[in-house]
Formats: sequence, structure tokens, C-alpha cells
Amino acid sequence: MPLATLIHRASLPSPQVSAAQALALLQRHYGLSGTLRALGSQQDLNYRVDTERGRFVLKICRGDYAKIELQAQHAALKHLAEHSQVPVPRVITANGGEEILSLDVDGQPLHVRLLDYIEGQPLTQLAHLPGSVVSGFGRLCADMDLALATFEHAGLERTLQWDARHAHALIAHLLPVIADERQRALVAEAAEHAEQRLLPVIDKLPVQAIHMDITDDNVVWQRDAQRQWQLQGVIDFGDLIRTWRITDLSVTCAALLHHAEGDPFYILPAVQAYHASNPLQPEELQALWPLIVARAAVLVLSGEQQVSIDPGNQYSRDNLRHEWEIFRVATSVPLELMEAAILTAVGQSLPSLSHEGFAPLLPSLVGREFALIDLGVLSAHFEAGNWQQAGIDQRLLDEAAAVHGLAASRYGQYRLSRTEPDSAAEPDTCPLHVELRVPHGTAVAAPIAGVVQQPFAGVLQLDGEQLSVRLWGVNCSLLGGTELVKGQALGSVNGPLLVQLCRGRSFEAPLFCSPSRALAWQALCPSPAALLGLACDAEPELDSQTLLARRDASFARTQKHYYADPPRIERGWRNHLIDMQGRSYLDMLNNVAVLGHGHPRMAAVASRQWSLLNTNSRFNYAAVAEFSERLLKLSPDGMDRVFLVNSGSEANDLAIRLAWAYSGGRDMLSVLEAYHGWTVGADAVSTSIADNPQALSSRPAWVHPVIAPNTYRGEFRGAQSTADYVRSVEHNLAKIAEQNRQLAGFICEPVYGNAGGISLPPGYLQQVYALVRARGGVCIADEVQVGYGRMGDFFWGFEQQGVVPDIITMAKGMGNGQPLGAVITRREIAEALEAEGYFFSSAGGSPVSCQIGMAVLDVMEEEKLWENAQIVGGHFKQRLEALIDIHPLVGAVHGSGFYLGVELIRDRQTLEPATEETTALCERLRELGIFMQPTGDYLNVLKIKPPMVTSRRSVDFFVDMLSKVLAEGL
Repeated sequence: MPLATLIHRASLPSPQVSAAQALALLQRHYGLSGTLRALGSQQDLNYRVDTERGRFVLKICRGDYAKIELQAQHAALKHLAEHSQVPVPRVITANGGEEILSLDVDGQPLHVRLLDYIEGQPLTQLAHLPGSVVSGFGRLCADMDLALATFEHAGLERTLQWDARHAHALIAHLLPVIADERQRALVAEAAEHAEQRLLPVIDKLPVQAIHMDITDDNVVWQRDAQRQWQLQGVIDFGDLIRTWRITDLSVTCAALLHHAEGDPFYILPAVQAYHASNPLQPEELQALWPLIVARAAVLVLSGEQQVSIDPGNQYSRDNLRHEWEIFRVATSVPLELMEAAILTAVGQSLPSLSHEGFAPLLPSLVGREFALIDLGVLSAHFEAGNWQQAGIDQRLLDEAAAVHGLAASRYGQYRLSRTEPDSAAEPDTCPLHVELRVPHGTAVAAPIAGVVQQPFAGVLQLDGEQLSVRLWGVNCSLLGGTELVKGQALGSVNGPLLVQLCRGRSFEAPLFCSPSRALAWQALCPSPAALLGLACDAEPELDSQTLLARRDASFARTQKHYYADPPRIERGWRNHLIDMQGRSYLDMLNNVAVLGHGHPRMAAVASRQWSLLNTNSRFNYAAVAEFSERLLKLSPDGMDRVFLVNSGSEANDLAIRLAWAYSGGRDMLSVLEAYHGWTVGADAVSTSIADNPQALSSRPAWVHPVIAPNTYRGEFRGAQSTADYVRSVEHNLAKIAEQNRQLAGFICEPVYGNAGGISLPPGYLQQVYALVRARGGVCIADEVQVGYGRMGDFFWGFEQQGVVPDIITMAKGMGNGQPLGAVITRREIAEALEAEGYFFSSAGGSPVSCQIGMAVLDVMEEEKLWENAQIVGGHFKQRLEALIDIHPLVGAVHGSGFYLGVELIRDRQTLEPATEETTALCERLRELGIFMQPTGDYLNVLKIKPPMVTSRRSVDFFVDMLSKVLAEGL
């Protein structure tokens, strides 16, 4: 390789051409005039040109570059336009027909070109790129390589600093540009390791023409109407060359790493997408990660050099921060791990190992039976959060050994004890080892022939030709470096015995890894079951996608699930839900579980009552009377009758029937944008188009919707809008009267729950209730979502308005998930229904439901959950309101306590709803360990209604992550 040429090209500063000079060139040679905007580049000079004839890019490079290289770029653009679907710019010819102008400007020999400008934006500055975009980069890279596979040009044979074939030599030359000795050593070591991994395969790597710069700088995107990123085109063919095909993907993946938030596995969707479109050879898959590491080293060295010779180039200075982040992520894990991750991601495996079998590790225990202890997410050993106790797994193993003599854990069984609540990071829940309990002094023998090492305190390692056995809890007097034959004495057990098997000795393996890294780590650290002679592998779990397919095949799809790709949730504790890999998700939307998930009192009460009796309320038992009495004590004076039902829908349906029976009429007033349930009656008065897109056109004639009293984005704004909204009620009442129809009643959430907890205008219900009662109607307060202390400052939502309804409906939190609802009213209203026959709900008011309902009230009082809603909920709202001044997308924060709504808007004047951004935000929050969903007619409000046990720590975690996602850009 002509190293001198390579070094020369790597050290050139960008041309010095002012904007005025550039405009003069445009006028003279292209007949164009307009305005310029500098575009970033490391060694070239690029301007965006806005003219009356359109928008272009003026590209100016040094005359040192061979003209044939630029001709190759232009030929490639034409080739791609004819042979692919990849959008690329068109070359604009000069007045004389030239595509490349070779000029002298102030003594600088330059090459000047003009190309079409592709509208859109590069994604360099976005902190986070969604998985769909990462995959999109991989597909694009594959499509480009497929199209260029048949492209030939003499200008492709060039010496370029970015060509991976020259990386080792370039790195060696540029290392001195790093002044910090520690950093310099890190770069040198990483580059050397990468080179050693590459050497065995470089002669087998396919060679072709490649772009070699498909990065977040050179790919242009635009958002569509759904706020999804769509590819617009590829620019900057300055690195076009004929070299190893896999280099193209390595460059793309390296560029993605500065968006990865420290996780190198972030690039795997790009690898999968590339391989699906343009299959990679085994040698290419093996070479990919070493090439990424080498690329990272070249980036930081070249960046440091460019800043030193061209300190005024802000583009280079900004890129250097990204380049060091790319290097940090690329060197944060062993090369072997990423090679395994890449192979497993595309459905391939590491080469098989050949060995003659294992000698018994514990010869004296051959044939003895071990108790295999379930430490997984569904283990019966775990209840009421006891898995959070330090050392719980070890204690369970000790207890089992005390009973059975021998005990062992399972390899690869995700451990519940290692879940991490209120954490955005995946926990390390997958064990890459087996832990055993055997008698102290039990002899340990070498299962393979190898050399004894003690790399760390307490760790004994036996290195064979292909495998290493790592042991904890073994007393060994052998010196490091001692060679053993298979079956030779190694030592004796002196504590808990941990056994790990690894492919090779060149990397340090953890005892636990995160679920997303499990396949790769398990390829490197396979199960030691064969070594132990013990069937200790975890039972395969049904994955979430298979389960979802079964659900869709049998469960009516109208019953929707959260998220397109939901995790499988089988356990909960307090305000967290836990998937089968032991990841804990903060539950910010489950207003059913007011006490939180897995509450021991609920389990005990339900179990006790089920063991005694569960029947229907037509039998005489104490619980139904006791629970009804307690509900009346929580209700306003004058309320003296309770109906117990199964759900909020049933409660609201019954409330409408009571209104009909008491008033003698059928006509009901309801409020627009409201949701009351799914039964025929409750659905009739529901007007939320988010829940039912046909809601406004399918109301029966007896339902009269009034204008939604939404003081934030409604027809009338602000606290002074009460009279305006009341006029809508008066107008509907007048229409009913004109038709000589009897009003039955008015149903309304006292706090606008379905819109995110918006308070009604001051005095609204006082005036509306008076108008309705004057017409002989009854007033129904739908407290299903907002009542029962959730709002913090008051127990019932209607208390905020200073009114007392005629009927209260309640459900959801009453049973903490047990089907339980209630209608509370006055005797004369309740008994009006008797004229139509008696009322009966098969499971409403059952002994189990009543006992659970009373237990909920007990726990709420004992654990001061209403007070928690006031204090922690108040802190919650303050923190959310602070986001308004930080993030333009946050328009308002509604509600109080643990019923809050964050309304997202695109414009603070027009209040244009940020619907698609809200959807994207909820998806991103899930990635960070938070469950959240949108609400409101425009689905632009975060409906925050967590269990009432939610802590200040969880609140802070949620707001921090919400702020993070908003800062990333949606």
C-alpha cells in the first residue's frame, strides 16, 4: 500500500473558499444566483444553494484528488439511478457541459461540482433512533451493495484512509496524535485485537464497489404523517471504492453506535435487515465486529488529527465527540461476544466444539439426585415481594440442601430476584452458571485436561484447548500453570459451588447477563449440564410472540391488547409488572389495581372466603350487608341504598335504568368526549371517538350530547367559560321540552377522566344539576375512573364541584382487580326499579367480592393510600408541570393526585394535537421500562392513573424518562 499517499490524503484540510467566492463560481459557471448555507464536511467544502431554479449542493474539493475518482462517483450515481430503487442526487452540468470543473481559486487547485439537493434531514443529531430506522439503515446498505455489485470503473481503484484494508497501517501512523497516554493505549490495544480477529478471514472476504459511507450523516430522511421516518435518499459518494463488501455494513453499524446509549447490541437489527436482503458469508459475519472496532479506532484518530490541523472546522469538532462515543461503545464488550451476537441474530451458531466428553466434576456424587430449585419469575417460593430480600436465592438453595442433601439452580432460568424496579436498563437476570449445594469437603476433579489458573480471587479456572471451566467455592492448593489430565484431583468444595463453562479463555464472562444478550452469552458460555451430569437447564418458556399468535387465533381481536409487540406479563408487585425475563415495568396506567399488584391481603382474603363460600347475593350472608354499610358511610348524607354489580359498564347501565324508572322518561343528557362503558345503555351515552370512531353518528335518539366542558381545548376556554358550557345544556333541555318528552337524567364524570383528568369549569355541575332536577331528571356521577380517593384532595370527584349527585357509580379500584362495581343512591330511586321487576347480578356482591371490597378499604386506610395520593400525587403534578417550560410538546398537565393527564401539542396557539408523537412516546417509554397509553379524542393525552401505592421514587423515574424521551425528539 502506498502509505505516503494515504497519510497525505488523511492530513488535508478543507478548501478555503468564502461564500462570496462560491456565489461568484455559481454565477460564472452555472448561471445561478441565490443564497448559500454551509453544510458540514470533514475535508471537502459543501454549500446548499437556494436559487430560483431549485435547490442544489455545491461541492468543492481539493485538486489533490484525482479527477477519475470524481468521475467514478458520477458514474455510480447514474448506475444507481438505472439499476436500483435507492434515491440518489443527479449531477448538474456547467454552462460548458462539464460535470467537473477544475479551477484555481486564490492559488488553490480545486474541483467544483453541482448536484441536486435531496430534501430531508440527516439523523446525526438525534440522540435515539427507533429500531425501524436502525433496520432501515441495514436494508439500505444491502440494497446499495446489491446495486453496486455489477458496477465497475477505473476510479474505484484508489487509496483511501477509510478503506478497512488500510486500517491497521493508518492506526499505527496516527496513534501519536492522541496526547493522553491511557487513551492512546486503549486505541492501540483495541486495534490490535481487531486485527488479530480479522487475519484468519480477510482472504475470503468478497470484494466489490461499495459506497462506504452510509451513515447518519449521509442518509436523508423525512417524517411521514404518522411521524415515522421515511428514507429520502443517499448523498456524498466521496468514499466510493472497490474493497471488501462487508466494509459497507461495518461503516453503517459503527455510525449507529453513537445513538446506542452504550449498548452495542443496538446495531443487530441493521445486521438482520442487511442479511435478509443480501445474505452475508460466514467469514463476513465473523469479520463484521472487528471491522467496526477498527473503524472506531480510525474515526477517533482521524478526528483528532483533523481537529489539530483544522481547529476552526466546527463540523469536525462536533463529530469528534460522536467518534469517541462510537469507540467507547465498540470496545465496551469482548469481541467474542459481539461475534456471537451477530451470528445468533441471523440464525447461525458458533462452530461446534469437539471434545471427548467430560470426566465427573464431583466423582463421589455421580448418580445422586439433586433438588432443582425454581428461582424463576413464576416460582412458588416467591410471594409478597420477598424476592427483593438480599440473598434470597442462596437461602432457598441452603434450605433445600438442608432437606434433600443436594440442591442446584437451573442454568438459563431468568431470576426474579434480580429484577430492578424503576430502572430504564434491562436487568441481568439470566444466569450463565449453575449454583450447587454439596457437602463441604466434597472432592472436585478436572472434567477436562487443562492448565490451572486463578485469574481472580476466589475463582479457579481450568483452561483446556477449546473450553474453560470456571469454579467458585473450591479450595485448590495447586499452583497456577499446573497441568492436569482429565479426572485428576483439582481440590475440594469449601462453600457454595458455582460452575461456569466457557468457549476459550480470552474473555471475562459475567455470571449473569441481560435477556437481550442471553443468546450471545449462552453461545459463549454453554450450559454445564453435561459436565455436571445433571439435567439443570431451564425449561423453555413460551415466547411472547407465540403466545400473542395463540391469543389472536382464539381470543376476539376486538378485545385489544396494549402495544403491537407486547411483553408477556405474568407477575406483578405493588406498582410494577414483571415479564418472563424478570424485567420490571413501572405501571402508570392501571387504575384497577389501587393497592398494587400481588398484595398479600388480597390473596389471603380471597383464599379464605373461597374456602368457605362463594355464591350469589340472593343468599343471606354477612359480607354483603357489611360492605354495603361501609360504602354508605363513604357516601354523602341521604345516600342509603347500594346495588353491587360486576363492572363499571354494568354500574352505569343500571344507573341509566334507575333514572328511567324514577323519572318516567327516557331522554338522557351526556357529555361529548366521554366514555361510560360497553353495555348497550352505557355505550349509548358514551361519545368518545377514541373508543368508538362511530360514536357521534350512532347515538340513539334518546341521547342528547352536550358540548364537552373542556376548559383547555374546548369550544370555550378558561375558568370563566362555565356559563358558555351551561348554555349547551339549556339548549338541549329546551329541545327535549319542545318535543314534550320527559328528561330522565344527566350522566357525567365529575372530573373529565377520559380526557386526562381535566377539571370541569367552576360551578358547572351546580348549575347543570339544578337545571336537570328542575326538569324532573336525576344526576348521575360516573366515579368509575376518578373516584375512591384517587384524585388525592377529595374522595369523590363530585366533591371538587361542591355537589351531591342522585346516583353514584363506581367500579375498577373497588376490588383491586376483582370484578366489583357499585351503584349508590337514595331509597326512592332504588325502589322505583321494582315496578319493572327485581334486579339481580349473578356475581355482583358475591361473598368473595364483598370480602375483597372491604379488604381494599382496610388497606387503603392502613397504608394511608388516600394520603399518598395527596402527597406523592402533588409532587407528581409539580414535576410534570415543570416540563411545560422545558419541552414545547407539553401543552398542559391536568388532574390531581394519581389521576393526571399530560396533553401533548404541536403548537401552543392552535393546540394542534400531537397524536403521532404521543403514540411514539408511549412506545419509547415501554423500551425504558414504563407502561403508558394515550387517551382523549385525539389520543394526545398521557393518561396517568397508576396504583395508589406508587412511590415518590417511581414518580421521579417516570418524569425523568418522560423528559428524556421528549428531549430525544419525536
